[in-house]
Amino acid sequence: MRSRYTAYSLRNEPYLLSTWHESTRPTEKIVRPDEKLQWLGLEVKSALRLRQRKAEAQPNEDFVEFVARLRVDGRGQRLHELSRFLREPGDGGLRWFYVDGEFPE
Repeated sequence: MRSRYTAYSLRNEPYLLSTWHESTRPTEKIVRPDEKLQWLGLEVKSALRLRQRKAEAQPNEDFVEFVARLRVDGRGQRLHELSRFLREPGDGGLRWFYVDGEFPE
């Protein structure tokens, strides 16, 4: 999760695509160079609590809840997401891939 946040803040689209699960990977551009976007911080809220529920879940699936703060065109925003990751073979071993996310209210 933290590496993907860093990739967003550095506008590293190749890394974002390489860590996105092929079943949900976007085909359109993720990063727009003309967008006035500034990432301000990341708080991982409940990876540990969610792992405690993992006994019932699949061992190659995990969830991370986070809040990212950012500014778009000078206006502050929060992105609160519960992200789902799958662990699959890739680049010589098992890797975690971002699949999708939900936005808690």
